[in-house]
Amino acid sequence: MCSLRIVVDRHDDWRPYYPTDDLIDADGYLSRTEADHQHQVINLCSDLDYLGTGYYVSLLAQARGDRVLPSVDTLNTLRRKSTTDMQLEGLASILEELSRNPEAQQLPDTLGLKVMFGECAESLLARLARRLFERLPCPLLDVRLVRKSNTWRLSRIKPLRLKDLQGVEQDQFARALNRHSRKIWRTPRARRRYRFDLAMLVNPEERLPPSNKGALKAFIRAGRRQGIDVSLITHRDAGRLAEFDGLFIRETTSLDHHTWRLARRAEHEDLVVIDAPQDILRCTNKVYLHELLRARGIPAPNGQLLKKASATRLLAQAERLDYPLVLKIPDGAFSRGIVKVTSPAQLVEEATRLFASSDLLLLQEWLPTEFDWRIGVLDGKPLFASRYFMARGHWQIYDHSSARVKSGGFTTHPVEDVPRAVIHTALKATRLIGQGLYGVDLKQSGKRVVVIEVNDNPNIDAGIEDAVLGNQLYDRVMQVFLTRMEARRHHLARSLPGRQTSAG
Repeated sequence: MCSLRIVVDRHDDWRPYYPTDDLIDADGYLSRTEADHQHQVINLCSDLDYLGTGYYVSLLAQARGDRVLPSVDTLNTLRRKSTTDMQLEGLASILEELSRNPEAQQLPDTLGLKVMFGECAESLLARLARRLFERLPCPLLDVRLVRKSNTWRLSRIKPLRLKDLQGVEQDQFARALNRHSRKIWRTPRARRRYRFDLAMLVNPEERLPPSNKGALKAFIRAGRRQGIDVSLITHRDAGRLAEFDGLFIRETTSLDHHTWRLARRAEHEDLVVIDAPQDILRCTNKVYLHELLRARGIPAPNGQLLKKASATRLLAQAERLDYPLVLKIPDGAFSRGIVKVTSPAQLVEEATRLFASSDLLLLQEWLPTEFDWRIGVLDGKPLFASRYFMARGHWQIYDHSSARVKSGGFTTHPVEDVPRAVIHTALKATRLIGQGLYGVDLKQSGKRVVVIEVNDNPNIDAGIEDAVLGNQLYDRVMQVFLTRMEARRHHLARSLPGRQTSAG
């Protein structure tokens, strides 16, 4: 576990707040010579400009392998308006929503906003403050908004100095800091209990999450058995990523989504990440997987791509095909966005509807089976093997035809009892993706085994995928995190200043 360091210009700057042993002044931090222990650093220095004292605090923190907020990358971004604007792309929708909000009409046309660990005093601007911190994770930000022709825009954003907070603002800062990092108030005994910190990303509102509550609790217990403190976070905690050694995504992933953005940020912070952003990129698009499997000779259903640009010729093309077929949008999940078509007319109708959301669609042969195999693969090795049966009276595992989603039954089996061709094909497919955690869906018909898809975020639910291994399944996942986090720490320790030795 990393101990905490709150760095200020001088100890007197902390006088309005509760005393803490985690406090250190800038001179003391810059003069630190020990290199055998990692710290989580919250840099509250005033001079964060290039080559200023605060800049050097963040720079040396990263050189020493400490996890620091703000990072040098964030400081360099804040220095240049062009890079700041690029980093803040995507906030237009929030500003447009603010412009349409009748309550915002009462705000002045020029508005100063103090953002403290992603929080602000103005409730109307809370979402904007959180997103600013996610994009530019700096503890204190001074933001100016202006309204022209009833349209809001960001006119300035820069670091805010701790010493400039007064009165009620100091109380707001203390509360935001407390919420941001619970480690500040932990007892020393609790801090010594765990060697590493792992963030597990979840979405409490998700209807079909990749892990149920029983599995999440099992992951937490397994981590703690191996010296890893596992904390549940949501996308609203993006600014806290630098506190952790690893990120474990247990929320359904997608591109152009906060799961992918958080995976990228965690990888940028040099955290151990499952799912890695490249895994999300490679697995969430069925068109990509279709081409990848075909190009590498991995058996998959026969199929072809349909192009929106060629929609005018679709009927003639459809009349030459044999039915039934399966039509898929590239990024469907849990059997959604997948349609069985039984005639040329239905293919044209469904393709026209689905082209509204994608310029490419995947059309594959229909392979009716009683069940699909799901082989869980972790770090290049099989983890679990389950059979998912089709929903009653339906041709898919999940039936979304009514308000209540229905699913078929399951059985879970020892890996050694699964047909060798199924395991072998699953492992071949995941080697094309990476060394993360995957769920390979396969169909078996006689001697033919084909890969339907590779999931980067496979379901691991208590009572289903763990039916054979029990707690060992969760231990194996945490063991991979432990091994990788130890390797990461060893690599950082070897690269720290003062580690070099010579024979002279």
